[in-house]
Amino acid sequence: MGIDIKETLSKNILTEAKGYLDVGFTHSLNPYSGCAFSCTYCYVREMPIQKFKETPWGEWLNIKTNAAVNYRKEILKLRMKNIPVNIFMSSATDPYQPIEREANITRRILEEMIENPPDFLQIQTRGPLITRDIDLIVKLKEKCKVLVSITIETDREDIKKIFAPHAPGIKLRLKALKEVHDVGIMTQASISPVLPFTPEFPKRLDGIVDHIWIDTLSIGDGAMGKRSERLGMPKIFEEHGLSQWYQQGLHVKVEKYFKKYFPSDMVRVSKQEAFL
Repeated sequence: MGIDIKETLSKNILTEAKGYLDVGFTHSLNPYSGCAFSCTYCYVREMPIQKFKETPWGEWLNIKTNAAVNYRKEILKLRMKNIPVNIFMSSATDPYQPIEREANITRRILEEMIENPPDFLQIQTRGPLITRDIDLIVKLKEKCKVLVSITIETDREDIKKIFAPHAPGIKLRLKALKEVHDVGIMTQASISPVLPFTPEFPKRLDGIVDHIWIDTLSIGDGAMGKRSERLGMPKIFEEHGLSQWYQQGLHVKVEKYFKKYFPSDMVRVSKQEAFL
């Protein structure tokens, strides 16, 4: 799959948190526009950034080359106004998709954050490349609260291949979680959205996460399941004999199951508990 890659200058890098993130996060930060992982269920496909674009999702990518410079300018202004800064990175892209290995946009942002830290940073990714930046994250956690949240929607590689064939393998993500956790950085497994998993899933997370966050296609796409329906998710589940995993109250059952293995305060669900 070819990707149209462009370098761009962004007007701003910090976006005021609204909608799903307006539960404690003050800003979102997206080092890129577009995402090479191209997951079929991604709610961004139904957002204006993609809806009005001719190039399909996963086939275009904009690199925000001035992201770190913008961050410095913007956070200094916020600090002058004594405004709290709780950042979700990232909400509409992945900060550790393949291009980051060469572009280093996320790494430069982290370097700037060490000099001008936010109050809280949640790094949301499914990219094992995050382990490259452990050195910076360790330094940053001495300056502010940091949570590394790695998306692991299932523990089944066959399921991942159906819904996210271009995303990193599950074993690689679990390994990355362990590496980050082992150096004392707070970690979270983001089971978002919940995809069919084996009964052994909780055991695979034991000892490598501090938190587990659960969300589903029905309650977590920002439109109470409507975006997921427009993306054809019910049909894909049905075609693969997985319809029992696509239901409105799935999060209740998954939460109950994981609480058999983890303390209740480790397991959180959807928007109301998205902010740590």
